[in-house]
Amino acid sequence: QVQLAESGGGLVQAGASLRLSCAASGRTFSPDNMVWYRQAPGKEREFVASITWGAGSTAYADSVKGRFTISRDNSKNTVYLQMNSLKPEDTAIYYCNSNRRAWPQYDAWGQGTQVTVSS
Repeated sequence: QVQLAESGGGLVQAGASLRLSCAASGRTFSPDNMVWYRQAPGKEREFVASITWGAGSTAYADSVKGRFTISRDNSKNTVYLQMNSLKPEDTAIYYCNSNRRAWPQYDAWGQGTQVTVSS
């Protein structure tokens, strides 16, 4: 069983920065990927950024490229999302996901952390 706990959300003004953290625990934690998603009110959940746990390869949604940076600390089982130049359209609940394809497979989600950006 893998548990994920996000933190770092809050209310900020446009142009500000926030850093989200996602701390993982559990005996079977050995992911292929760690992924950040977000869901704005009335919209579907969307991909934000991902990082492979081994090589550290990253991918970003076009809407956040150049502003957001995903990183990981393998020693702490933690993934981060540094968000700069925040815009009101970044307002959403941000969710952390950890997934693994090979046995023991899993697909774990955190409870989410609210990010609100005022104009």
